[in-house]
Amino acid sequence: MNWLSDKAVDRLREEADLPDLGGSKYMVLHKLGSGGMGAVYLAQDVDLGRKVAVKVMNISDGSLASRMMREARIVALLEHPSIVPIHDVGVLEDGRVYYAMKLVQGKRLDEFAAGADSPSDLLRIFQKVCEAVAFAHARGVIHRDLKPENIMVGPFGEVLVMDWGVAKVLGERPLDSQDGLQSHGIEPRAIDDADLVMTLPLASSRESGDTRSGMVIGTPAYMPPEQAMGKTELLDQRSDVYALGAVLYFLLAGRAPFFESTTKTTTLEQTNRGRAARPRQMNPRIPRAIEAVCLKAMSERREDRYASAEEVAGDIVRFLDGQPVSAYRENVFEKAGRWFGKNRFIVLLILTYLIARLVVFFWMGR
Repeated sequence: MNWLSDKAVDRLREEADLPDLGGSKYMVLHKLGSGGMGAVYLAQDVDLGRKVAVKVMNISDGSLASRMMREARIVALLEHPSIVPIHDVGVLEDGRVYYAMKLVQGKRLDEFAAGADSPSDLLRIFQKVCEAVAFAHARGVIHRDLKPENIMVGPFGEVLVMDWGVAKVLGERPLDSQDGLQSHGIEPRAIDDADLVMTLPLASSRESGDTRSGMVIGTPAYMPPEQAMGKTELLDQRSDVYALGAVLYFLLAGRAPFFESTTKTTTLEQTNRGRAARPRQMNPRIPRAIEAVCLKAMSERREDRYASAEEVAGDIVRFLDGQPVSAYRENVFEKAGRWFGKNRFIVLLILTYLIARLVVFFWMGR
């Protein structure tokens, strides 16, 4: 008798775990990754001959089905070059919802940042992230879980904001799909924030009368104080603005504003205690103007933050173009230094001309 090797057994187990997409036009190739709600697979679109990513929910459940359909419909609202597009959505024969999306190739932003050629390259990437988030906000959608791990950077500098699973539609118009679920024998259920949260014991929640105790959505190290305290009714575009500031903080300082603890409760307590260390404390070479952009976006008070992601992108563009940013008041020496940096070639050309004239003048006067 020939015994199978451990590698062969693992391969067979992996094949057995692959979902049956026989009722669709997709052929599963292998698993790419998994999360709490579902797994993502590399698949082949047999009609178009292209590779796609297919997300399949873990189990057949009405609540999960509604959440998956909701996520797909939210992303379908956001047709933008920097937001991963949805190609198709459907229900498998075993009742599990799936959707097919563009296969994203590249690196996560945290991985890309480690090998970036220059700070300017990172700021241009960050600008694209801000523009994608601003586009979503213009359509009434807030992400609520922006972080470097949810942003992909492609080989040609393209940027894709991923994972809209806990996104919220402001002025919530119904997105939970009834169509297509009941016809497959799945009883859909309307969902709210309670279906999307991490349940954590928050010390601060006992002190806030209008807070649903322990209800926290998102990633603690990147969320604003109101989100860390579970005040989901206060979340709006400025909550995403804070998260954008935290992403910028990561790009400047090389780490999250608050350290991820072994327990998320500890991280949330850090977030609730107040401001993170200034980026220049970790890297004094960071320009003061760009640090000011980061800290304004991350202001504890919602009223002190940028009003929109578009405003954050605008200050990034101004900084890259050598112009003053709205978040920072320059002194006269900084204005002169910025002007010289922007006009260095012209200044050097004039100086070269004047030196040449002086050399000729003294030479002719001998």
